[in-house]
Amino acid sequence: MTGEGDFTAYAEARLMRLRQRAYLLCHDWHLAQDLTQITLARLYASWRSISKVENVDAYTAKIMVRAFLDHKRRRSSREVVTDSLPEQGDAGSSDLRLTLLDALRGLPPRERAIVVLRYWEDHSVDAVAEMLGITPSVVRTQSMRALAQLRTALGADISALVD
Repeated sequence: MTGEGDFTAYAEARLMRLRQRAYLLCHDWHLAQDLTQITLARLYASWRSISKVENVDAYTAKIMVRAFLDHKRRRSSREVVTDSLPEQGDAGSSDLRLTLLDALRGLPPRERAIVVLRYWEDHSVDAVAEMLGITPSVVRTQSMRALAQLRTALGADISALVD
């Protein structure tokens, strides 16, 4: 699994999932596309030595999360430029999804990454710890804090939408 054709096949097979993960991390489709491209470029640069990696998907997730966290550390990442207001969506399940995404957006970047990897993508605590370069106990502690913040943020909103 070290040839250019292997990389192309891998990238094409994972592209949609990579974009979705990136969007869940940053909530911006343009930045998600950039994060996906950065991830694929870095993965391609190390593709010849990829046979030494046990889990290529976990390695790819680690690259993306690090690129996301690097972006959040820059001052320019806090700017949001728009030329139009967002359109109003239909009521119902889309309201629930938007409420959940807004609550997720309120988390600090690393906690957001932990929640996305742990609960949205269903990775184990150990896998998330490896991807983020932190200990499993930090993953457990920060995921508990993040879930508590989400429960607080969604308290009244979630019951109104579910009823």
